[in-house]
Formats: sequence, structure tokens, C-alpha cells
Amino acid sequence: MTDIALAPDGSPAGSSQQYLRFSLGRDPHALRIEAVREILEVGHMTPLPLMPDFVRGVMNLRGAVVPVIDLGARIGLGATTLATRTCIVVVDAPARDDHSARQPMGVLVDAVHEVFDDAGRDAEAVPRLGTRVPPEFIRGMVRIRDRATPELDLEAILEHQALADLIARHTARSH
Repeated sequence: MTDIALAPDGSPAGSSQQYLRFSLGRDPHALRIEAVREILEVGHMTPLPLMPDFVRGVMNLRGAVVPVIDLGARIGLGATTLATRTCIVVVDAPARDDHSARQPMGVLVDAVHEVFDDAGRDAEAVPRLGTRVPPEFIRGMVRIRDRATPELDLEAILEHQALADLIARHTARSH
């Protein structure tokens, strides 16, 4: 039997991984493509009362109500200003009670640029300094055209209980 080296995420080491490159403000970021369901132009969103800035509202996606999270505001980079290149990336987020189940969630980003292949390179460790994103929201650093780019950790950013706690604290302050 042949041993296969595995990367920290359990995938075969050196295997190719595809990422979606997008911007939050002027900064490039990446997500693993398998988490992305689709990319949409920003359409009508229904705002929800008493929500923190990172909850932009809900949208109708083919009959399903999908929450929309402002990704920049959620990770501390400031709210996204809607513009011509602003997009909603529909991703699979962990479900409320069953983390193996997935539910669609929209994340608002400033612009989507490309899907790229890392060509078998392993992700680099998260630096302790030098990123504007809190380290707990970064899975690793990937190289795009020789530039280290943070790969965001959707599991941490969109974790249901963390979002519920932030919303509850905001609601309590609003009363």
C-alpha cells in the first residue's frame, strides 16, 4: 500500500486547489471555489430592522430567503459601498444545528476578479502581523502572481453561533 501525504485540510499534499479571487476595499482575498455556489449582481435586498452593519438584509434566491452578510464589515474592514462591480457571492455556510449540513448565504464583496489555480503549492501559514484581517478569519495565505493573498475561513466568519451572539449583543445595545 502506498502512503499519500496529506495537507493540513486533509487533501492530498501538492494537489491543485482552485480559488475565487475578490476584493474587499482595495485588498485582494480568496475563497476556495468549492464553497462558492454562484456569483450574482447586487439586486434587491430587504433590510432587517435592528441588525448590525454586517447584516445587509435578505434576498430572494429562486424562492428561498437568503441572508446577505457584508463580508468586509463582518471581518472588520468596514462596510461595502455598493458600486457597479459589487457582487453577492452565494456560498455554502454551516447550518445552524448540523455543521455537516450546508445552507446558502450571500456575502457582499466589492468586486470579483477571477478563479485561479494554485498549481499544487501548499498554502502558507497565517502571518502574525501584516494583515488587516483578524488571524482567526484566515485559513492560510495563497500566492496569486507572487503576492501573498489571505484565504478567508468561511467556517469561522459565518459560524452560526458567533453571528447570533453578535446580533444579540447589537440588539441589546439598540434598546
